[in-house]
Amino acid sequence: MSLSTIVLLFIAGIGGGALTSLVGGAAVVTYPALIAAGIAPLPATACNLCASFPGAFLAALSDRGQLPKFDRAFVGMVLASMLGAALGALLLLATPQHVFAILVPLLLGFATVLFAFAKPIGDWLRARAHSKGRAIDFSVTNLKMLLPVSFYGGYFGAGVGVLLLAVMTLATRGDYRSANVAKNLVTSLNSGVAAAILISQGIVVWPETLALMAGSIVGGQLGASIARVAPREVMRIAVTAVGALLTFYFAWHYWF
Repeated sequence: MSLSTIVLLFIAGIGGGALTSLVGGAAVVTYPALIAAGIAPLPATACNLCASFPGAFLAALSDRGQLPKFDRAFVGMVLASMLGAALGALLLLATPQHVFAILVPLLLGFATVLFAFAKPIGDWLRARAHSKGRAIDFSVTNLKMLLPVSFYGGYFGAGVGVLLLAVMTLATRGDYRSANVAKNLVTSLNSGVAAAILISQGIVVWPETLALMAGSIVGGQLGASIARVAPREVMRIAVTAVGALLTFYFAWHYWF
């Protein structure tokens, strides 16, 4: 591997790591860099998963005070997210991705709208349930919301950070910082489990992966620092803009 390739992947890792810890959608930066480094599409997917999870995990730990209370529900969330990602990764090895590829722009568009209006949507759902004499409890440990997204993350993963952030923001009534830390934790767990399965198949190209991983760790810490101090409304606008751009990017890539 040449020095220029190392530099390319390291810089792409910084950009991707920052995107992952702030919003999601790092694959838009990191995946093309791996392809440009001469790695075939399937190994590039595996390399991308392996390189991304340490940065996201460290980003979550750096603001761990915002994580949910460590109790049975939290452990259940962790185990369920890992199980969903593992099942998705196993399915990836057995089936083509074209169906999910077609759905990616629709999922991202839905997630972007959900994130942008998370607080009013959550308040409306709770008020509607209350008017019917029922209680509705959205939380970041809600397995009904988490499992499908974790499965998608292990199987395909494109834009999964935006989907997770939308779900977590709905659960936290628009609290970006808490939602983002929970998203970083789940993203790292999902990527780690999926990566372990793909590593066992021997398709990870390690020199390029390590160069990308080093950059993603730096970028992840940078993004986590920004997330701690950025005003909520600024991040709402920024995440919505990134989600819209990702939606158009993947629609162009997969539909045209």
